[in-house]
Amino acid sequence: MQVRHLILDRDGVLLAEDEGGGYLTRAADLRWLPGARQALAAFHAAGLRVSVATNQSAVGRGLMTGEALEAVHDRLRRDAAAAGGRIDAILSCPHAPEDGCHCRKPLPGLLLEAMRLAGLPAAQTLVVGDDLRDLEAARAAGVKAVLVRTGKGARVEGSAGAAGVDVFDDLAAVAGRFAA
Repeated sequence: MQVRHLILDRDGVLLAEDEGGGYLTRAADLRWLPGARQALAAFHAAGLRVSVATNQSAVGRGLMTGEALEAVHDRLRRDAAAAGGRIDAILSCPHAPEDGCHCRKPLPGLLLEAMRLAGLPAAQTLVVGDDLRDLEAARAAGVKAVLVRTGKGARVEGSAGAAGVDVFDDLAAVAGRFAA
C-alpha cells in the first residue's frame, strides 16, 4: 500500500486528552502528545497530505462555540507549521451524539469528505485513530486504519473491534513506518 494521505483523529492521536474526561474548549489549553508535531513534520517532508477528522460534540452540547473550536484548530495548524509540518484540512463533527447526524464517527462522513478534499482514493489513504469509532469509520469508508496506543488506544487494543489492525505506540512510530 502506498500511503499518500493520512487522516488523523485529533484527541488521543495528536493532542493529550484531559485527564478528567473534559473537553478541550480553549486554544490556550491545547497540549500536544510527545512526538506528534515531529511526526507531522516527517509526513510533510515525505510529501504526504494530512487531514484531521474529529468528533467535537462540545459544540453541540453547548460547552463551546464554533468560533472557539476554530480557534483551537487555528492553533493546531500554527503549531504544526512552526514545527515544520502541515495540516491540509481539519474536518469536525460539531453535533451531539443524539443529534443523529451523518458525519459523527463511527459513520464515515468525515473520512469520505477528507478524501474528497485531498483528491486521493481510499487505496492511498490511511486512518490513524485511538478509539474503536475511528476504526469503524475507516472500515465503513473502505480505508485501512491503524491504532495508536496513546489516548484510548491502549485500552481498546485487545478488543474484538481492533482485531487485525496494526498497532503503533504513538504517531511518531506511525511516521517512522509511513514517512520513512
